[in-house]
Amino acid sequence: MPSTLTMENPVFAAYAVASALMLLKLMGQGWVTVALMLRTDGGLLNPEDLRTTVANRNPRPEQLDLDPKVERSRRIQRNDLESIPAFLAAGLIFVATEPSLWVAVPLFASFVLARLAHTFAYATAQNHELRAIFFSVGSVVVIVMVLWVLVAALL
Repeated sequence: MPSTLTMENPVFAAYAVASALMLLKLMGQGWVTVALMLRTDGGLLNPEDLRTTVANRNPRPEQLDLDPKVERSRRIQRNDLESIPAFLAAGLIFVATEPSLWVAVPLFASFVLARLAHTFAYATAQNHELRAIFFSVGSVVVIVMVLWVLVAALL
């Protein structure tokens, strides 16, 4: 039997792939926000951002105005921050319970696909109900893994 938290364990390997994808998505969204700020020359948050620098050679007070595209990107990242860390923690303790691969992979894949679909829906200004479906799928996956852990630990 391979060690639980090594790549020799296919469940852990699947978790590692899903986690790596979600971490890339989370970190990438910050870069998307920066790119949008540069493209729109706005969406800055703090008064000190109006200092003359190499990145902002012509600071102006209107750069502190909210930019719809930048704010949408920030909301996507904020939503990721509400979901992805919970998946990372729940998924790791879930792996420690040694679930079967056929249980783990669909859960991990569902979470990843739900987060990607949620981002696409948010980025393309789809209605709240659609975004809520994708958010809920990811949330349910985390809840299922946590309940699985509780059952394994308490029974």
